[in-house]
Amino acid sequence: MKVLFIGGTGKISTACSRLALERAVDLTLLNRGRRHCIEGAREITVDIDDTAAVSAALGDESWDVVVDFISFSPDDLRRRVEWFRGRVGQFHFISSASCYQKPVTHYPVTESTPLDNPFWAYSRDKIACEEYLLSALREEAFPAVIIRPSFTYDHTMVPLSLNSWHAPYTLIDRMRRGAPIVVPGDGTSLWQLTHNSDFARGLLGLFGHPGVVGHALHITTDELVTWNMAYRALADAAGVAEPDLVHIASDFIVDCLPEHEGGLHGDKTESVILDNTKIKQFVPDYVATTRFIDGIRHSVEWYDADPARRVIDETFNDECDRLVAAYREGLASAKAVFGR
Repeated sequence: MKVLFIGGTGKISTACSRLALERAVDLTLLNRGRRHCIEGAREITVDIDDTAAVSAALGDESWDVVVDFISFSPDDLRRRVEWFRGRVGQFHFISSASCYQKPVTHYPVTESTPLDNPFWAYSRDKIACEEYLLSALREEAFPAVIIRPSFTYDHTMVPLSLNSWHAPYTLIDRMRRGAPIVVPGDGTSLWQLTHNSDFARGLLGLFGHPGVVGHALHITTDELVTWNMAYRALADAAGVAEPDLVHIASDFIVDCLPEHEGGLHGDKTESVILDNTKIKQFVPDYVATTRFIDGIRHSVEWYDADPARRVIDETFNDECDRLVAAYREGLASAKAVFGR
C-alpha cells in the first residue's frame, strides 16, 4: 500500500509513521523537515505553504491513502484537494473531537453529535475544514474521511487540563517543589486521554477499507478518568505523595486568563465521553491498551532520563502563582463576609 502523510513527525503522527513502517507500508512523509527523521520512510522536504513547490515535488504520483495531520483551515484543504484530485484512494483529515457541541447536551458523544463550539476558534476552523471536505465529497467525489481524535499524547507530553503546552515538564517540577497545582473546576469531569500508539492502530486499520469514505470517526481510548485521577496519577509517577491541588472554577480562571477560554470552556471543563462503537465496526480488533497511569509514568521517566528535556515555562509558573494567590485572597474575603 502506498501512503503519504502530510506531517508525519508530530506528537500524534510519529506513532502512525512508525506503525506504518512496521506493517511494511510504502510510506512517504511530506513536510518541512524541521523535526526528526523517521528511519525507513521516504521524505519530501518542502514548504507546505508553497503550492507550486509542493505540486512540483509531488509530480504525477498517486496514492492509496493520504493522511493530513496539519491542516487547520479550509484554505489549507483547498490546496490539498488541488494536489490530490483524481490520484488518491482515501484522504484522511485529522480533525478534532473538540468540534462537538459545547456545552455538551447528550451522552455519550457520537459522530452524529452536532458540531458547534462557540468558545474556541481552533475548533470552529476544524468544523469549517470538515464542511469544505464534505462539499468536495458531494460535488466531485473527493474521497474524504474525517478522523476526530480527542486529547492524544505521547511520551513528551503531560496531558492535563492546565499545563504549559511548549514546556510540559513545568507541571512535574511544580509538583516536586510543592507548588500549588491549579485544577479547573472540582476535578470530577470525565475524560479520555489516548496514547498515540493506540490512535495509530485505529487509524491504520482504516486504510484501504472500501466503506470508510465519507465517514467521520472517533479514535480514542475507552478508559475514563477524572481530572483528579489524572493529576494524582502524575503525582504518583513523579514520586509526590500529596500534591497541592487547588480547585478553581473555570469561569474564574478564564476571567483572569482569557486565553484559556478555548481549552477550558471549549474543551476540558465538561465531561466528554466519546463512543468508539463506529471505529470498532470498521476495525474490529481495535482496542486501546495503554492505561493512563502507564502512559504518564513513561512521560515522567522520559523527562527524568535527560536534564536537557526539563525546560521550565516561567510565564506559566507566574500565571499559576498569581491565579492561586488571587483565588485564595478572594476566598479569604468571602469567608470574612460570611463570618467563617
